Amino acid sequence: MDHIKIIKELNRNKLIFRELLAAIPKEQYMYKPSPEKWNMLEVVCHLNDEEREDFRLRTRQVLEDPNEALPSFNPVAWVKDRNYIAQNYDDMLDKFLEERQKSIIWLENLKNPDWSRSYIHPNFGAMSAGMFLSNWLAHDYLHLRQMIKLKFDYFQTLTNENLNYAGTW
Repeated sequence: MDHIKIIKELNRNKLIFRELLAAIPKEQYMYKPSPEKWNMLEVVCHLNDEEREDFRLRTRQVLEDPNEALPSFNPVAWVKDRNYIAQNYDDMLDKFLEERQKSIIWLENLKNPDWSRSYIHPNFGAMSAGMFLSNWLAHDYLHLRQMIKLKFDYFQTLTNENLNYAGTW
């Protein structure tokens, strides 16, 4: 695994997220394809919290002190507990992008990190810093896909056209 490439891709994704998610009208970022699904606002809030309280925190902790227990978290519960739906979309997008920039600066300034250092989780076994870094990037990809699907679904509600010619998900 090339950790430098992963860090560069996380940095590039910051730009992709910014371009994909900026200047979205309220009716679009509040759109939900079904009640149990997240809207764009909720996803942006989730990305912000995950950046600060999951991926950067856990990667740092495993690199610095892999014997310390990882803090618990519940990103699904945070949607309601942190009242994502009442947050300001543009502010949350800015906060997420700022947090991503902090992450990139931290990652780029690491001196010879040992990506194989691992925390031994009682249920999941060894969880290395490299595993957290790789999953950080994978998490980006999952949510980029989710945001594009939300944009597609919202667009489909605006048009009376059959969009099957474009392809299928």
